[in-house]
Amino acid sequence: MIDFLLDPWELPFMQRAFAVAAVVGLVCGVVGVYVVLRGMAFIGDAVAHSAFPGVALAYTFGGNLLLGGAAAGIVTSVLIAYVSQNRRLKEDTVIGVFFAFAFGLGIVLVSTRDSWTTDLSSFLFGQVLAVSPQDVWTVAGIGAVLVAVVLALRKELVAVSLDRETARAAGLPVFRLDLTLYVVVTSTIVMSLEAVGNVLVLALLITPAATARLLTERLWTMTLLASVIGCAGSLAGLYVSYVYDLAAGGSIVVVLTGVFVVTWCLAPRHGLLARAAKKTVVGPVSPGGDGRAVRAGTS
Repeated sequence: MIDFLLDPWELPFMQRAFAVAAVVGLVCGVVGVYVVLRGMAFIGDAVAHSAFPGVALAYTFGGNLLLGGAAAGIVTSVLIAYVSQNRRLKEDTVIGVFFAFAFGLGIVLVSTRDSWTTDLSSFLFGQVLAVSPQDVWTVAGIGAVLVAVVLALRKELVAVSLDRETARAAGLPVFRLDLTLYVVVTSTIVMSLEAVGNVLVLALLITPAATARLLTERLWTMTLLASVIGCAGSLAGLYVSYVYDLAAGGSIVVVLTGVFVVTWCLAPRHGLLARAAKKTVVGPVSPGGDGRAVRAGTS
């Protein structure tokens, strides 16, 4: 067991992969809490795909793929935040419009090229085992800034997530908070692309936070649990990838999803088994004579 745990750490490329996976898992866990609370999982998918045309343009002109993706993702997130202020349209509707447009534009741009290269393929599917020492420090620096921003604005972000109209009536700058959250989510996604790729990045953003949501009602506890689950699950996925010679990004997502499924079944209060046991103990509920719900068989 000791050899199993220590062997990968003797390889420099695995050391860098572990470092990036841990940071990305932690940051995605923290940011994902606010995405889950707001019920805006679709924005993660939309931003991940909206980065595609920026990457395609950078690929076409020989630029930096991540910078191109970040630029396109941020522009799209700003447009979504602005258009979403029109309450005639629901947020998910606006996201769907820009998501479809951006991905379609990316496909058109890619079709102008005769062939794909490894660089573009790594953007789509991740290449965490090929990160450089500079990538490690870049991800760590960006991650620290993103976590600091989210924690500094946590109360305002929660207020807007739970009730936008009440937050607006209380004088909170809803548009600026929307914009901040969208840019943070976009930056988190682009930062995570090298670890799991464009196709799988939504799972890293949503799954740890969704798992933590099943375990607690408290924001701080949920944030801590999501970051731990994201970090530990990413490291475990890399171990699985190393031992069985599997794709690293896919292994990370499969491990995190496995943790979610186990938690969904076994969570103490909100798990499948706990709810089934509660129904068995309480029994069916029937309306009482005074109109209130009472437990069958009790006085």
